[in-house]
Amino acid sequence: MQTFTDGRHPDAGVEEWVFTAWTPDASLGLISGHRILGRTAWYWAALARHGHPLLHVTDFDVPVRSDPFIVKGEALWAEHFCDAPMAQWSVGNETYASAMDDPDDALGRAYGTPTPIAFDLEWYATGAPTAIDDAAAAVGGGYEQVGVVHGSIDVHGEPRLELVEIPAHRWHRWSGSDATGLTTLPLPTSVAHTGVRAPFAFPDGGVSDLVLTASGWVGRAERRRS
Repeated sequence: MQTFTDGRHPDAGVEEWVFTAWTPDASLGLISGHRILGRTAWYWAALARHGHPLLHVTDFDVPVRSDPFIVKGEALWAEHFCDAPMAQWSVGNETYASAMDDPDDALGRAYGTPTPIAFDLEWYATGAPTAIDDAAAAVGGGYEQVGVVHGSIDVHGEPRLELVEIPAHRWHRWSGSDATGLTTLPLPTSVAHTGVRAPFAFPDGGVSDLVLTASGWVGRAERRRS
């Protein structure tokens, strides 16, 4: 049986952790991810809900700290902390999100209304990790794992959102190459959809245009920015 580690791979040129969760009715979904590229990290997060603007967070120039799972940028604190390998993670942030009525704006300059937001979440595994069949990572590997999330989300001016054992998923990927060694997450794609969206445009030109279903986040076909 293949074994995996939640820690960093010292020979990896690029390494990534992504956590997601959603309500069973697909009315609310969240994502929190970060990628380490040498001495710099990318961080991205979103809260997407029916009837509300998309709350979108990105910082693609964060210095990597001695503890790489703490992400501190300008007006940003975020953390992915492994409480128990392959079993439990704490996922948190305190920052300003850009509130966007049109999710497509996130694929441009990502300007929106600055809105204080905070995640305070616990991610628990409900199954064993499985290998990711990701041909885009020429040298490296990865795994994914199903789970549940408990915790709360604070959005300025709104009652606290309490989440109790909602479905969740996570990915851990790495590559021996540089930033080009990983593409966006290898997710099933959806052409027709009515769900809430969480799009991201990355510095390498990659686009992750996520749409929420009752089974979790799926993606549109990857596009490249011109």
